Amino acid sequence: MSVTRTSRARMLVMAGASLAVAGLLAGCTAGGSESNITENQNSAEENAEAGDTVVIGFSGPAADHGWLGAINSAAIAAADSYPDVELRVAEGTNDANLQISQVETFVNDGVDAIVLLPTDGAALTEAATAAMEAGIPVINVDREFSSPFAARATILGDNYGMGVSAGTYICERLEGQDDAVIAEIAGIDSLPLTQDRSAGFADALSDCGLEVTNRVAADFTIQGGEAVTSQLLSAAPEIDAIWNHDDDQGVGVLAAIDAAGRDEFFMVGGAGSANAMRAIQSGDSVLEATVIYPSTQAADGIALARLIAQGKTMSDLYTPSVANRIVLDAPVVTSDNVDDYIQFAFES
Repeated sequence: MSVTRTSRARMLVMAGASLAVAGLLAGCTAGGSESNITENQNSAEENAEAGDTVVIGFSGPAADHGWLGAINSAAIAAADSYPDVELRVAEGTNDANLQISQVETFVNDGVDAIVLLPTDGAALTEAATAAMEAGIPVINVDREFSSPFAARATILGDNYGMGVSAGTYICERLEGQDDAVIAEIAGIDSLPLTQDRSAGFADALSDCGLEVTNRVAADFTIQGGEAVTSQLLSAAPEIDAIWNHDDDQGVGVLAAIDAAGRDEFFMVGGAGSANAMRAIQSGDSVLEATVIYPSTQAADGIALARLIAQGKTMSDLYTPSVANRIVLDAPVVTSDNVDDYIQFAFES
């Protein structure tokens, strides 16, 4: 299969970054002088060593979706893996006002850091900023605040990248089929994350001369996925490929496909549920790939909060501080690599 321009662009960025690092290292050792670039860098072993106990407050969402439940459980498991972390977990909620009060409680209790997946980034910005002004670093997870002063570090999944990955995979699978019929089953259209996923998908398809022919939007639920997919299949008698944004709603999507007796197309999922990966492993489903949206983001947030509170660095980076912003990858999982990813999958 050919490599699309989108893929080539990513490769060029990676190559450029490698050359930049090589140039930096060469510059630091120019003239034969010994480099001091690693003086302030912690090794992985030093980072793993127990330090002063760090009290981390964690506030996440109500676990009303498989991915959200996995976010919470992964954060707790990450904290449990560190002997020097004491995690205080607030009740999961979709109520912004309750979450604001949770952050205020963490501040009043004098925690060392706060890891926060806000139910609404804009609504939580003021409370997070107040925590930062009180000297408590806030690690923002998944949904961004509306001010750069509200977080010490932000860790995100790549919604636009999910769309690019899904579109690139479909382009490569349908190479040469210029008249291919592409369907898209989105999540909640009013959400920026859905808009970003759709934009990335459209851009990647455009790169290989394809476009979305039929599009419907669901609501990230099984029932919603089944309902809109039934409508889609009735409106489109022939489809070559489908991208479904979310594997939880994908349970309903697949139910509608089975009920309609349709199998002339292949489907790509989104997020990386265990159900999706088991279907990929079986090889008996129209679902042949899914694009990861990591449910480890809050766990990564716990790890970053610990490093920041203990004044440590990221061991594999040369910069002597923790990165301000981290955007995680959106890889495609297929039968070729599903065994490597299924351990990180979440249950729907």
